[in-house]
Amino acid sequence: QVQLVESGGGLVPAGGSLRLSCAASGRTSSNYAMGWFRQAPGKEREFVAAISWSGGSTYYADSVKGRFTISRDNAKNTVYLQMNSLKPEDTAVYYCASPFNPFSPAIMTRKGYDYWGQGTQVTVSS
Repeated sequence: QVQLVESGGGLVPAGGSLRLSCAASGRTSSNYAMGWFRQAPGKEREFVAAISWSGGSTYYADSVKGRFTISRDNAKNTVYLQMNSLKPEDTAVYYCASPFNPFSPAIMTRKGYDYWGQGTQVTVSS
């Protein structure tokens, strides 16, 4: 049973930083692309960032480019999302996600992912 567990959310003032973590378990390797998505109240879940299975390629939504950084530590089966210069519009529940197949490319749409974490709340105050 694949499990993804996010942590690191919280309440920060505008301009602050947070680092989210996503720990994966239930698989024998870490050769899976990973993605971060977010969902604000009343809005669709949207893509934030993705990283290839090797970590060699990363992708970002335009709204977070230059402020957020996705990275991974395959030895720890963990993916991170460093969020700097946070804005009130970044407030949302953040989810990490992973596809079923190993070595698949990083995808920037929800349909590319099969496993989802429970989410962690990020609130940015103005």
